[in-house]
Amino acid sequence: MSTESLVLRVAGRPVGRYVTRPELAPALSPRPYLHPVTTLAGTAVTELSPADHLHHLGVGVAVPDVEGHNFWGGRTYVRDRGPTELDNHGAQRHSAFQLRDPDGFVEELRWVAAGAELLRERRTVAATELTDTAWALDFTFSLTNTTSAPLSIGSPATNGRPGAAYGGFFWRARKEAEPPVVFTADAEGEEAAHGTRAAWLALAGAGWTLVFAGATDRTRRDPWFVRTSEYPGVGSSLAHEERLPVPAGETVVRRVVTVVADGRLDRDGAAALVRKAVSP
Repeated sequence: MSTESLVLRVAGRPVGRYVTRPELAPALSPRPYLHPVTTLAGTAVTELSPADHLHHLGVGVAVPDVEGHNFWGGRTYVRDRGPTELDNHGAQRHSAFQLRDPDGFVEELRWVAAGAELLRERRTVAATELTDTAWALDFTFSLTNTTSAPLSIGSPATNGRPGAAYGGFFWRARKEAEPPVVFTADAEGEEAAHGTRAAWLALAGAGWTLVFAGATDRTRRDPWFVRTSEYPGVGSSLAHEERLPVPAGETVVRRVVTVVADGRLDRDGAAALVRKAVSP
């Protein structure tokens, strides 16, 4: 399925495979992704191209609308028409690694659509041991508008579909017989957590917990996109209520740190691991 991949390790144990050049259909908006990502005990906590959403590719950056181009995959939400099959898909193309170690990497990517580069990305990923049963995935992406004109990033929400502000960092989690539990420091359940701005958000399944934390002030201002009943997935929304402008030559930077833990964490346990994982 790919021409190149690398394995992330924590304390010598493999915890994630990063696929840099996946062989995917154009309608899936081909892009590098992490899958499988596992707990230290080996439990997989990602899914790749599940039947419910073939364009969900483990962990990565996916944006449904960059100046009208689809870097998310699947159908495009069109105002007054709904989800529509369009020939507007872009691709994220791996250019090079600036750094490549067992516990992380720095990568350059090109976001290309309709034969032209729209954005250039610098992606920094690091895996860190927290405890004997938990580790952290530190994921930073910087998107620079390399065109000579302003661009803007949108979402189905900004295009007229309420509650669908997905686009940005996105983690497609493991689907199990029962939906995972979702909670923040002061909210519980999909309805309460979705669209909220919270320092961290936890998703707990059968024997595993993921705790997502915005690791910069700017990232923490982005609301969380949460799904548990339809499918398990969490993202940080770049375009929640209005489009995000990216002037020519300007850069958008976001950093999300995810705690990957064995077992079911409670609020106190999730908060403690986030404090350990997110450096000031």
